[in-house]
Amino acid sequence: MKKTLIFVVFIQVTLAGCSLIAASGAELTGLALLHDRRSTLAIIKDERIEVNAAIELNSDDDIRKNCHFNITAYNGTTLITGEAATEQLRDKIISIVRIISGVKIVHNELQISAPSSLATRSHDTLITTKIKSSLSKVKDIPGFDTTRVKVITENGIVYLLGLVHKKEANVTTEIARRESGVKQVVKIFEYIAD
Repeated sequence: MKKTLIFVVFIQVTLAGCSLIAASGAELTGLALLHDRRSTLAIIKDERIEVNAAIELNSDDDIRKNCHFNITAYNGTTLITGEAATEQLRDKIISIVRIISGVKIVHNELQISAPSSLATRSHDTLITTKIKSSLSKVKDIPGFDTTRVKVITENGIVYLLGLVHKKEANVTTEIARRESGVKQVVKIFEYIAD
């Protein structure tokens, strides 16, 4: 079933004409798919949310020219980060994403400001990479798998998503808080029973 999912996602990426990894920050690797706690259908729905949001938002000239946004979906929970030049553009982005099929809840983390610089985005990417690297070294939680946690950094604010146990959430949050350059950590975890 997971191999079928990998093939389906590969076809979806090919037909979309862009890389889901580059377009939405999705961590779409064979290993991540095999270890994911979401159902195969939930993974496909989340990828569709991200792709459809990118297509819809980029097809609007005002949004494309005046905003920087990232859409991250995890089990239907959809996080919108970035910057919108005006409150009207921010509201427009939220209203477009909210009605996409599969979206259960929207976490609006769009800031009203000019789009962030390439230097800021590069620094955010570095923070995310360092956190993911630190998470890969966690050995004291049986069964912990870093591929089950999505880490998104926007303007130094780290957002954490995933289907996790409380202890996993606590350790992940503490690792993110300790990383240099992190201004704040926002947990958007979905908790599962131990």
